[in-house]
Amino acid sequence: MVSCKPKEESTYKKIDSNAIFTNTDSIPNNHYVGSQKCKECHPNQFKDWEGSHHNKSMQKADRQTIIAPFDGEVFKNQGVTSTFFQNKGKFYVNTEGRDGKNHDYEIIYTFGFTPLQQYIVLFPDGQYQCLRTAFDTQKNKWFDLYPDFKVVHKEWLHWSRGGLNWNTMCADCHSTNVKKNYNEKDHSYNTNYAIINVSCEACHGPGKDHVNHALKSGNDYKSDGTMQMVGLNSKELVDTCARCHARRENITLFHTPQGTFLDHYFPQLISEPIYHADGQILDEDYVYGSFIQSKMYHNGVSCKDCHNPHSTKRKFDDNRLCMQCHDGATFNVESHHKHKMGTEEAMCINCHMPGKYYMGNDFRRDHSFRIPRPDLSLKYGTPNACVGCHKDKNDQWAYENFVKLYGEPKKNHFSDKLAPGIKGEVGGRDSLMLLAHDTIYPNMARASAVSTLRNYTGQINVSEVLKFLKDTSPLVKGATVDLISDLNLRTEHYKSVLPLLKDAKRAVRVKAFFALSSVDYAKIPEDYKDIYNKVKIEFANQLKATAEFSGGRMKRAQYYLNNGKTQSAIKTLEEALVLDPINNIVRTTLANLYYQVKDYQKSEKAYKTIIEQEPGYGLTNYNYGLLLNELGRSKEAIVQLQKAIKYMPENDRIAYNLALLYFKDTQTQKAITVIGIQLKRSTNNTDLIYLMAYIYNETNQKEMAKKYAKQLLELAPNNQQYQNFYQILNQ
Repeated sequence: MVSCKPKEESTYKKIDSNAIFTNTDSIPNNHYVGSQKCKECHPNQFKDWEGSHHNKSMQKADRQTIIAPFDGEVFKNQGVTSTFFQNKGKFYVNTEGRDGKNHDYEIIYTFGFTPLQQYIVLFPDGQYQCLRTAFDTQKNKWFDLYPDFKVVHKEWLHWSRGGLNWNTMCADCHSTNVKKNYNEKDHSYNTNYAIINVSCEACHGPGKDHVNHALKSGNDYKSDGTMQMVGLNSKELVDTCARCHARRENITLFHTPQGTFLDHYFPQLISEPIYHADGQILDEDYVYGSFIQSKMYHNGVSCKDCHNPHSTKRKFDDNRLCMQCHDGATFNVESHHKHKMGTEEAMCINCHMPGKYYMGNDFRRDHSFRIPRPDLSLKYGTPNACVGCHKDKNDQWAYENFVKLYGEPKKNHFSDKLAPGIKGEVGGRDSLMLLAHDTIYPNMARASAVSTLRNYTGQINVSEVLKFLKDTSPLVKGATVDLISDLNLRTEHYKSVLPLLKDAKRAVRVKAFFALSSVDYAKIPEDYKDIYNKVKIEFANQLKATAEFSGGRMKRAQYYLNNGKTQSAIKTLEEALVLDPINNIVRTTLANLYYQVKDYQKSEKAYKTIIEQEPGYGLTNYNYGLLLNELGRSKEAIVQLQKAIKYMPENDRIAYNLALLYFKDTQTQKAITVIGIQLKRSTNNTDLIYLMAYIYNETNQKEMAKKYAKQLLELAPNNQQYQNFYQILNQ
């Protein structure tokens, strides 16, 4: 029997998806009753759940839960030796730690159970870390999750640091009601959870009130809405699963059942290298990002239509799975799939849900349910299921045979517009705009099109982009606000963003606030100031939620810069480098800020460090060269720009500045040579042509100067500067 007494009405009822959800209070752990309590009334669901991936997502380490032998096995990879052993009934690994030396670490938890099991150790600062060496539970052997990837012990990706930190990278989805409790001052954690694994209540919400109401009502009990996932439509159900089955950014400090997915997270949109240019999975997307691209999702199919929601297993392991909805006489026949019936090749999922291995041995399928497109493979190098099986063939063979069997591929998929934009083809911007406007396509694709427009900043019509702020899709609105944040938001444009402070989705509100953060508070209309201040708190919570990531610190630094607080931004970025000492995106930003505040010594040191850590990245040499030139060390600057153009020969700005430095250093012929070489690549670059004309004029080579000045006028006949220059040359 239930032991807890009836209490006040629940505050965790499902909220209207169109209502503004602002509550940020966490749920007490004692509101969760545990799966054994659920079993008392729901034995069949419990039986399905018991032994599932959810049930065994995380367990305390002992001989019953640990699958690996831990009997003195030695595993070596990338110069690191790890030994797994037992001592006095406890389990240990001896491996390389944060200081680069080997130490003994006790195994505290197991993580998963098939096809691999990871093991977790505890550091004194409350950081739980997942070992990089995992155990293959099918082949019964140890293996490296990243066998070809050398990681130095100081790097963020080292197992003892941020990349494999359980508290922030894993806990939220592998345990129930997790509170991270991160301390920014000393980078420590006091993380706790209500239940160690993905329990019944991880999906259905806290059960305390539900149990109390059931006890009070007895046989007269009727569903009162206190349990999540009751009476959900297909999209609401997917939305609920998405919180753990999505690659996403955190918006809140912790998850509660209140609100929707977009009140707590915002999904990773389609971009390289997370996805292929056509939207197929490349890096891990955890299903949601690919599934919402699909026609299945938009036609009312949800996770539970294919999977038992409690065991997580597929309902059928053959084509009956798809024939639940599709006509077998049309699709489950050899005339459709062109393969012998009853074979692996004739399985629907092998053509329409190809996948790849992650974490070494875990095969995961792409849930975008697409028709193979070898024609796109030929153009963009994207995968297709045909050569995925016929590994001795190539994409050209796949395309030719596809045409023979099915005719020319229909070019009506969103990827026909998205891929050209992502790949930067001529007309790519227009292709993205067409996709973004066309509501027949998935909102995931449309939002990704808007997001990709940041690659075409010189071609963006801001007024046209601002129209997407009124889109019906919160994904599109969120992507648009992010794009606007990357642009210089002029005074006449910021008012278009203001209404999104009142948006129903917190993710959109928070993004809107960040976009408005460079606007003087005095310019915020009075009727918006109340909601502005409320969303400011939500934004502050997002910064806290991402504070242990260098990317989160970078966003905080940008917020400070938007408010004119340069020193605060510098301090924040310095803290980010403590978290990830080899993050040279942070270091580059710092180097530029040091330069702005005239701290040239720190700026130079930062550039030197980047060059040492990432030799061959030309932009660093370029920026360092510009700094040296500003400091009056032009000969050293030339050396850096010479290296920069060697590494990035296609970069016109590097060539321009190197030529200018050569000319100022009286190395005129070298300047002319550099420009000449670059103009063969960029025939119509007016900056380079103007510089060439200027150098010829300054060295009294008038006819050559006229030649290039005339070329300028042909390219830009209405440019007053070019007209004046040409007239002076012809006087």
